[in-house]
Amino acid sequence: MQSLKVSFAGALGHSLAARLDRPEATPAAWALFAHCFTCSKDLKAVGRISRALCARGVAVLRFDFTGLGESGGDFSQTDFSSNLQDLMAAVDYLRSEHRAPQLMIGHSLGGAAVLSVAGNVPECEAVVTLAAPSSTDHLRSVILASSAELGDGADDAEVLLGGRNFTIRREFLEDLENQRVLDATASLGKPLLVLHSPVDDTVGIEHARRIYEAAKHPRSFVSLDNADHLLMRDPGDSRYVAELIATWSSRYVATAEEDDDGEARSANDETRPADGKRPMEGEVRVVGRGDGFLQTVWTDRHELVADEPASMGGTEKGPTPYDLLLAALGTCTNMTLFLYARRKKWPLEAVDSVLRHSRTHIEDCEDCDAEDRQLDIIERTLELTGDLDDTQRERLMEIADRCPVHRTLTSPTEIRSRRR
Repeated sequence: MQSLKVSFAGALGHSLAARLDRPEATPAAWALFAHCFTCSKDLKAVGRISRALCARGVAVLRFDFTGLGESGGDFSQTDFSSNLQDLMAAVDYLRSEHRAPQLMIGHSLGGAAVLSVAGNVPECEAVVTLAAPSSTDHLRSVILASSAELGDGADDAEVLLGGRNFTIRREFLEDLENQRVLDATASLGKPLLVLHSPVDDTVGIEHARRIYEAAKHPRSFVSLDNADHLLMRDPGDSRYVAELIATWSSRYVATAEEDDDGEARSANDETRPADGKRPMEGEVRVVGRGDGFLQTVWTDRHELVADEPASMGGTEKGPTPYDLLLAALGTCTNMTLFLYARRKKWPLEAVDSVLRHSRTHIEDCEDCDAEDRQLDIIERTLELTGDLDDTQRERLMEIADRCPVHRTLTSPTEIRSRRR
């Protein structure tokens, strides 16, 4: 496992300190971990969970919110809303530098934060909360119970939380009043795992019940028996949580396979670029090895593999080159039709494109050499769903022939190769 110190700009413009734990092999998936209110990314339990996920091929980014841990900024100038913005900044960092998180995990108030924003991260496939409160009213009540000054209307006050003193502003309390964690949970639309201890004396077990009841299926709840809130009392608790998350998330998020020796490996380890560098925006990098057809395809933000079927000597771990060619035309066609329909305000609800490639021999090609009498044919069948009239449907079929990839394939194209 590699553990790298990284940083990115937070909601208030300060540099946020983070640690990126990633497996030696190309990550099968990416995860984002949000820690509890008074903790940091370096909490032992967080590290154990991160390492367990790395062992399954999942890279994990954990970071300190503004004014906490090693991050810059003044905590007294933050509130829960700015924490949510910090969390989205972490999502954007992963999205731009590596890959947006498919798994989002939150501990304590970090769990409430994850529930609040995960629905706005389209790439996120699954969410985990650990000892999370069901509302920010919980933290508000704890603060007010610790500070008579704030209760009496003071603008700010020193509050003892988690054994540390924090300056809390009245604006912080007002912001907590306006959060709707359970509403966000109800509209999450993603698989959710709720982990909570029945003897948690910081955030009571009733919060787990409320979160679970608000969520839609698929949802899961696991009791952590005698674990404390920070999973500090018994190291076995955090290891148990780590394995639970890794096992549960594998149903929704790609994890590494294991080789015969039990070592985790990603499906495309064989073709991982040695320098690990992603291409610039607008470029595509493809890396392969001489002992097979498997290729790793990298863009500036995404990663996939290409291969050949077993009948051709491949391993069938990815689509073929012609599959990818057809996919490029199909996706571009659909996007173009939706853009056109939106501009015209036409009720196009769905487009289903089916494409097939074939070659045919040309008998009467005067301009072809004998070896070149072949014509490539791509058949594209479109199903347009929506309350469209015949004129609109015919126009959309014409627009399909004008998508950028269609034009590239049917126009003279020069491919220039050079050595690097």
